[in-house]
Amino acid sequence: MAGRGKGGRDGAPTIVLKREEVSGEGHHGGAWKVAYADFVTAMMAFFLLMWLLNATSDDQRRGLADYFAPSNALGRSATGSGEPFGGTTPNSDGAMVSDNGALRVEQGRAPVRLDIDDDGDSDAPPVTAAPMPPQPPGEETPQAAAPAPPPDAAALKDEALRAELARREVRAFEQAAAELRAAVRDDPALADLAKQLVVEHVPEGLRIQLLDAERQAMFPVGSAVPNERARALLAKVAAIAARLPNGLSVAGHTDATPFRGEGRSNWELSAERANAVRRLLLDTGIAEARLHSVAGHADRMPLLPDQPMAAANRRVAITLLRSAPAAPLAAPLAAPPAAP
Repeated sequence: MAGRGKGGRDGAPTIVLKREEVSGEGHHGGAWKVAYADFVTAMMAFFLLMWLLNATSDDQRRGLADYFAPSNALGRSATGSGEPFGGTTPNSDGAMVSDNGALRVEQGRAPVRLDIDDDGDSDAPPVTAAPMPPQPPGEETPQAAAPAPPPDAAALKDEALRAELARREVRAFEQAAAELRAAVRDDPALADLAKQLVVEHVPEGLRIQLLDAERQAMFPVGSAVPNERARALLAKVAAIAARLPNGLSVAGHTDATPFRGEGRSNWELSAERANAVRRLLLDTGIAEARLHSVAGHADRMPLLPDQPMAAANRRVAITLLRSAPAAPLAAPLAAPPAAP
């Protein structure tokens, strides 16, 4: 577009040229909008990520990391191939570099080589086999003994566990015996019955026997009903037995005196006395499931075999049964009383 101005030098007209560049975009262009949208989207993603990291637990983040980790069994190395950081996640304990799949060289024992196998190229000194001693003529050269196979580790562990359980059970039995003796000794009403209480280790477990004495019987003659002193003594035994988880067996015994009465014998009397003790144990809180056996042996297992009529043969025995294999015993806890 040209216009005429005022006259110039020499009166010649001055021509002014104005050029306007028209852009196709102008202020209506949208490139900056795309960049701004990308920036806003990135910021939104960043803040969303920060919120997720704050709102999730360590286990959830570890699960997310494991979910997005590619599964590549051949790519587990210290370079991070296959999984980020060599198989670890940012939430894993320790360094974020794993040595899974990395080669490891360990120094082993040198092999045994004979002198003829040494070609002189190795720097390590050869390990030669020990020469066999000369044998007399006509005798065969003994073969080298094969090394004993290593014992089974699991079997050794089980055996050690059983031995430890047996030792603990023996200690529990010894403590129970000491507490029972102390409870009877400290009770003025039962102190004179301490000599009629026999506690000893047997292969079956810990046996507690309540013996009759001359003019101090636990049961009236021919009766299966225990007297008051016997009930009090059995209550002490039940209180100690209730603290242990072992099973129980009850046995009744009589002396060799024939039973006076028709239709009954020492077999019935011993069984009825054992059953009476069973009822007393249940009444004091012993669970019935712990009772394994209740038996009467009459006069077939006397405490004093050389004195079949002795009062000590009339007794009831309560045995705390072993739950672990028997351990070797140093000495019995108590010896049977001498004949009165």
